[in-house]
Amino acid sequence: MIDNQYKYSDITEKIIGCGFTVHNILGGGFQEVIYQRALALEFEDLGFSFTREQEMPLYYKDRHIGDRRVDFLVDEKVLVEIKPTSKLEDVHLAPAINDLEAFKLEVGLLLNFGGARLEFRRLMKSSKQLQQGNQIGYSDIKAT
Repeated sequence: MIDNQYKYSDITEKIIGCGFTVHNILGGGFQEVIYQRALALEFEDLGFSFTREQEMPLYYKDRHIGDRRVDFLVDEKVLVEIKPTSKLEDVHLAPAINDLEAFKLEVGLLLNFGGARLEFRRLMKSSKQLQQGNQIGYSDIKAT
């Protein structure tokens, strides 16, 4: 069910559904790239506009210092990072949080395929928080 309290909930709900489909078919234990490929097929089947392994520039004091790749950028709005670990820990949030801030995005999903069930976290940051550099929030939602 779509929860309109979350920005882009219509998109994130479908992405999470794709994650459940992939996990139900493949289960846990594969390398990240396998889940990434399967998820890309699910996104294609739904007609999502997405980029896989999206490379984006990083800046420090308005100077380019390198590039960073994100697993998926969906509809140019939602960042999706994949993990194949047994359990998501707070340390897994840091790269996704950094990506949201660096790329000025408001919504991201962290999908973990490594456990017995799909686990996910929704990452959110408002435009105002992005401008002010405030700490990002996340919802600690896990599969049931």
